[in-house]
Amino acid sequence: MTDRTDFAAVEAELNARGFTRMVFELDRIESLLDLLGSPQRAYPAIHLTGTNGKTSTARMIDSLLRAFGLHTGRYTSPHLETVRERISLDGEPVSEERFAAVYQEIKPLAELVDARSDEPLTYFDMTTALAFATFADAPVDIAVVEVGLGGAEDATNVLQAGVCVITPIGLDHTEWLGDTLQDIALAKAGIIHPGATVIAAAQEEEAAGPLLERCAEVGATIAREGGEFGVLGRAVAVGGQVLRLQGLGGVYDDVFIPLHGAHQAQNAAVALAAVEAFLGAGARRQLDIEAVREGFASTSSPGRLERVRNAPTVLLDGAHNPHGMKATVTALQEEFAFSKLVAVLGVLADKDAEGLLELLEPVVDQVVVTRNSSPRAMPTEQLAALAAEIFGEERVASAEEMPDAIELAVAMAEEDVPGELSGVGVLVTGSVVTVADARRLLKR
Repeated sequence: MTDRTDFAAVEAELNARGFTRMVFELDRIESLLDLLGSPQRAYPAIHLTGTNGKTSTARMIDSLLRAFGLHTGRYTSPHLETVRERISLDGEPVSEERFAAVYQEIKPLAELVDARSDEPLTYFDMTTALAFATFADAPVDIAVVEVGLGGAEDATNVLQAGVCVITPIGLDHTEWLGDTLQDIALAKAGIIHPGATVIAAAQEEEAAGPLLERCAEVGATIAREGGEFGVLGRAVAVGGQVLRLQGLGGVYDDVFIPLHGAHQAQNAAVALAAVEAFLGAGARRQLDIEAVREGFASTSSPGRLERVRNAPTVLLDGAHNPHGMKATVTALQEEFAFSKLVAVLGVLADKDAEGLLELLEPVVDQVVVTRNSSPRAMPTEQLAALAAEIFGEERVASAEEMPDAIELAVAMAEEDVPGELSGVGVLVTGSVVTVADARRLLKR
């Protein structure tokens, strides 16, 4: 038996590898998985890359597959509260006991690989190996795996999956992937292997080119949003939206998803096509509509316009680049009728804070800037100066600590509002780390 202490020790050992250390080469993870008996070959996989929407789409795919009676493993990143969230079995994070037990099996083999390598295995290498071994032990019928960063040289690319999903590609992680859409798409296209079926969300022309070239090069089949599948209609509903989706196998009506925004409707269309491709649906066969409705209705995506409080409404959204923030802002305008909205913003120093602020400015009345718990966080003073340039000093406040920032934002939202607070809101955004910090405080 393992206990809480064992899990805490495992977490400490993983963190000691450097939570944000990145080394992009597959030799080490391949060596470790070889020593483990190649657990990633024990099940088929759906592999996802893209700039935004990967985790939400992965969660929808997972939920749909479970509605069709399959045992699923899901690997996503980053996590909000615990590293166990990265590795889910049948929709639930693995237990502390299971996580620690699999880690102890892997640890001596990881030490062997470390001893033979110039660089030790990274945190992400280790969680990837843990996920693949956990899925093989379970065993799962299928793994739904999200790329950590990029594609070609990401640790997850040992999968060589039969179904690949490319969500919308935008500019992010430019220091690693290149500073043009073409460069970034080229890196992400690396998850497409010979014979794969590729499900691609609508892309900018510059990003679409490398994807099509890669498919032609390796003999992969591609289905594209707007051609073979897409969103035919959407209507705002209580707690989410109702969709009419064109799938590979026909039209799916009256599909409710408990998520907000056109971007989530797009993610749903991509998820449906991926599951159709995996289950063999197409021109001659449509998936069971009731199972599809059930799968989508039970989807959740924590930290994606997630409502955690009422009166005033507090929403958490992990948008951390302009591409993601644009989708968030559009959803706020279309689906929420706030009479007053205050944002709490904390960003990482390497992100386009100016771009985020410019998108927020027309839709929020005031902004409280803060620093999240990441060592890479942008200092509050620096963020406040940027915010003052865009919002004007009178609309900007700052707080060094998240609890103070939220308290201040709530007070500002409620100020000078007579009567009911139903139209008043606070949006916490700018980074997944910012959302995780707020979620720990607000979900207690």
